Amino acid sequence: MRKKKKMKKILDYILSVVYVVWFGLILVIFHGIQVFAYNVLGQKAHQKTVEWMNFLIVYGWYLTGSSVTFHENPKLTLGTSKIFIANHQSMFDIPGIIWFLRKQTPLFISKKELSKGIPSISYNLRAGKAALIDRNDPKQAIAEIIRFANYVKEKKFSAVIFPEGTRSRTGKLKPFAVGGVATLIKKIPDAEIVPIVIKNTGKFNPTGIFPLRSFVSMSWTTLAPIDSKGKTAEEITKEAEIAIKAFLGQ
Repeated sequence: MRKKKKMKKILDYILSVVYVVWFGLILVIFHGIQVFAYNVLGQKAHQKTVEWMNFLIVYGWYLTGSSVTFHENPKLTLGTSKIFIANHQSMFDIPGIIWFLRKQTPLFISKKELSKGIPSISYNLRAGKAALIDRNDPKQAIAEIIRFANYVKEKKFSAVIFPEGTRSRTGKLKPFAVGGVATLIKKIPDAEIVPIVIKNTGKFNPTGIFPLRSFVSMSWTTLAPIDSKGKTAEEITKEAEIAIKAFLGQ
């Protein structure tokens, strides 16, 4: 048993090196592609480059022996704004959402620090009009989420929020905060509220980008939209939390 664990750990390190090289190359190459697409071809072209970049990130996970699946239950409507409420396990939650839900044009609420210094990712957050919030400045955060919500509503895009705030690498749900959800609901009242259940991305990178864990089965599942009519933001957020927790068997 000890020998098997040691061999598995060695394999994790070897396959992690392979994937990290792949991941790094994608970020560097697509940074230039994004800049060109945005400044020369426009925002729609930029969005397409972001989608294909995330396709390569997601299916690159097969290089580690891992697998990915997506389930849409039931089929989501197109052409209307959604507010996706998801659990949060890893930085790799996001590429799956961007690729699998690309027809919904999902945009994210992110901490301001990520908007600088990371090839492709930082540029996409800025050019893609993500909400870049300062967690130490509540007034700035609220104003930025309002700006973001108005943009999502105008374009009929979708907003993604992780109400846990920080990642749960163990997979056990942390309490959902209502603040950001409430602002989005207030500013996009006609949006469908859709919970997303993310499984095992935290197991894939429990200690950060390196080392990763090989042979992990990861999945993204959209649950039935929440009937928000007559409900408060607190009730809607709690309902999403309960639905996600139940799906995870917690």
